[in-house]
Amino acid sequence: MQNIVPEALETYCAAHTTAAEPLLEELAAFTRAHCRHSQMLTGPVEGRLLRMLVLAIGARRILEIGTFTGYSALSMAAGLTDGGELITCEIDAEHARIAQSFFGRSDYGSRIHLRHGAALDTISNLPASESFDFVFIDADKENYISYYEAVLPLLRPGGLLAADNTLWSGKVLAPQEKSDHAIVAFNAHVARDARVEHVLLSVRDGVMLIRKL
Repeated sequence: MQNIVPEALETYCAAHTTAAEPLLEELAAFTRAHCRHSQMLTGPVEGRLLRMLVLAIGARRILEIGTFTGYSALSMAAGLTDGGELITCEIDAEHARIAQSFFGRSDYGSRIHLRHGAALDTISNLPASESFDFVFIDADKENYISYYEAVLPLLRPGGLLAADNTLWSGKVLAPQEKSDHAIVAFNAHVARDARVEHVLLSVRDGVMLIRKL
């Protein structure tokens, strides 16, 4: 994954964004040193954006699809109101282990409940009465539409959903591979959906921000 924003501008944005907490910086460094595909890290700019969105809507309950090593979950958990809860889904056991080890060291770790396994299975096993204020999707691209359709009924009216990588290194303009076409299809699916309003942001690799009507 390559940022849509030129590297010099990305660095400038990071320098003018509230700095990440030391634990998040440590997690990012650990991920870069020890994990393949470390480019999947949410990063300080998008992490701060997620936290601010959670704070802005006063979210008490969050659902995340795709934990990776936990950067986004920790960012969002810090913005939850007192007594809030974040459920995060991760299919990779090693990623889940790393994330949980950092959750255990965070002041906000008790707010996070990690579910290891396929996200669609986790969602289908949630009580029918479940309701979320904020949803973040950052997992396998081919399932984005399936994730979206599974979580939208659980999102309260006025709640927000953010989907990551929706510009997909610019490949949405000339899709070739299966994942390219999946993101193009997802963006088009959202754009046609009368149940929501939405804006496609050119933050990092693209964020589709969706509000349920």
